Amino acid sequence: MALSKVNYNSMNVTPAASKAIKFNSSNNGLETGDIGGNLVLLSTVTASSSATIEFTSSIDSTYKEYQFHLIDIHPATDNQSLLVLFRDGGSSFDATVTSTGFDAYHNEADSATGVAYNTGFDVVQSTSGQDVFEDNGNDNDQCGCAILQLFEPSSTTFVKHFLIRSRNMSHADYTADGFAAGYINTTTAIDGVQFKFASGNIDAGTIKMYGVL
Repeated sequence: MALSKVNYNSMNVTPAASKAIKFNSSNNGLETGDIGGNLVLLSTVTASSSATIEFTSSIDSTYKEYQFHLIDIHPATDNQSLLVLFRDGGSSFDATVTSTGFDAYHNEADSATGVAYNTGFDVVQSTSGQDVFEDNGNDNDQCGCAILQLFEPSSTTFVKHFLIRSRNMSHADYTADGFAAGYINTTTAIDGVQFKFASGNIDAGTIKMYGVL
């Protein structure tokens, strides 16, 4: 069995945030860099009574997939759905979306459970926003979390597909496990993503945008 030897004069492993140690291109040394499948943190936005959270830079052809991680998003107004909207150039978040989805739910009283197709996740050629999660309560302990995957937003050949996986606590003390997916029906590049509640501000929460290697 042959042993690989590392040239100890070819080691560039200065610690760097969000980087890994890997073999160099000559396979004879180590370096710090990115590894395929890694998430590269591009931006973090923390809400504080914010009308919207917007990402309008770093969404380009650098990555084939972008992920948005929504952490403890809390509405100022009770019983609200969180929406995501997309920008395809210009200044408005009004790209057209067609989608579908379903969810599973269970309430604290253990009196209602189910798995069902959800018309709230289902939009047809809509420019008014896609539900990320629904009916979120604004009690102090109520919030919602989600991951949005957006695929190749800079393509000028194909429509842009997305997947949403969410979990939130509704105003009626339900836990809801949501699945939504669809496409942004344009061949124009998507260069911006906006999150907002259907009514009222985003009282608190953090959203992180990653590029996927």
